Amino acid sequence: MEIVTKEITAQNTFSDGVYIKGDFALSIVGTFVATVTIQRSWNGVDYYDVDTFTSATETNGYDGVGVMYRAGVKTGEFTSGTINVTIRDNDLGK
Repeated sequence: MEIVTKEITAQNTFSDGVYIKGDFALSIVGTFVATVTIQRSWNGVDYYDVDTFTSATETNGYDGVGVMYRAGVKTGEFTSGTINVTIRDNDLGK
């Protein structure tokens, strides 16, 4: 199972990337005023925005291709609080 977690308390802070192919879970928890951006990368270096969240959430997704995902807060999009993000694949057969 692939998993990445990160506690975010400032702008320009991202989790490490985690390789996802198939079903995955995203958890964003905490009390915060910020925009959390989910990004993906084909090469593990260049990341591109795929979604944003402004409140705590628990959700699932699917990516059939196999790419790297990460979550974080861009410069200028953090005001206050603590955000705990977790991205993990749901492939229990790994």
